[in-house]
Amino acid sequence: MDWGMKNRLSRIIKPDTGRTVMLAVDHGYFLGATSGLEEPGKTIKPLLPYADSLMLTRGVLRTSLAAENDIPIVLRVSGGTSIIGKSLSDEGITVSMEDALRLNVSAVALSIFVGTEYEKQTLLSLSKLVDVGEKYGIPVLAVTAVGKEMNRDVRYLSLCCRIAAELGAHFVKTYYCENFTQVVKECPVPIVIAGGKKIEERAALELAFCAARDGAVGVDMGRNIFQSDCPQGMLRAVREIVHKKAKVEQAFELYESIKNR
Repeated sequence: MDWGMKNRLSRIIKPDTGRTVMLAVDHGYFLGATSGLEEPGKTIKPLLPYADSLMLTRGVLRTSLAAENDIPIVLRVSGGTSIIGKSLSDEGITVSMEDALRLNVSAVALSIFVGTEYEKQTLLSLSKLVDVGEKYGIPVLAVTAVGKEMNRDVRYLSLCCRIAAELGAHFVKTYYCENFTQVVKECPVPIVIAGGKKIEERAALELAFCAARDGAVGVDMGRNIFQSDCPQGMLRAVREIVHKKAKVEQAFELYESIKNR
């Protein structure tokens, strides 16, 4: 891994803790105006001081984030499907690496759909993206998307993460599961955990705690942050867990104190 690649990755995964708290706001690329992201700029702005990086699309980046903000960007570069389409797994690459460079991103991200009819095309897309990323020094995040027919268990997630790493992904985003330490053990690149659908705040903090305890380098949360009744409090509480190894109860107390101010 050359200097540029290492430098970009170190902006996301902080060297002082070896951890990261990513804020995912890329949901609109297939869901449209997601609840809480109807006006992305208004949602993002108060959360910027507490996120290590933003995962979003180029459209939202160009229209909703001021250029003077110095926050690492993980750019969503896959898509082509929608929630009302035939299959969400029928994705392709939607952004050139040249445009990603123009946007000064720290990494690019795409989804892979292992076990679906479009498995091959998404894995080949990952391979091609890694090739171009290596050429320009841009890390690639592989997102192990899971369809309704797939079980989020250790066997399946270990398979997805290992395949992504074998094809050259520099880090992987996946789901937390029982026996998650095995997923980490069998994946030779860093893993961040997806927040998934909105759940109760304490449960979301427990998810972050368990993921960090079991070997994930951090979390990439979206709906459990911006759909919370106190988004800033939730993001700050997650930071306490991921970077400062706070217990769930300590983090929940922080969230409640900020909420009740």
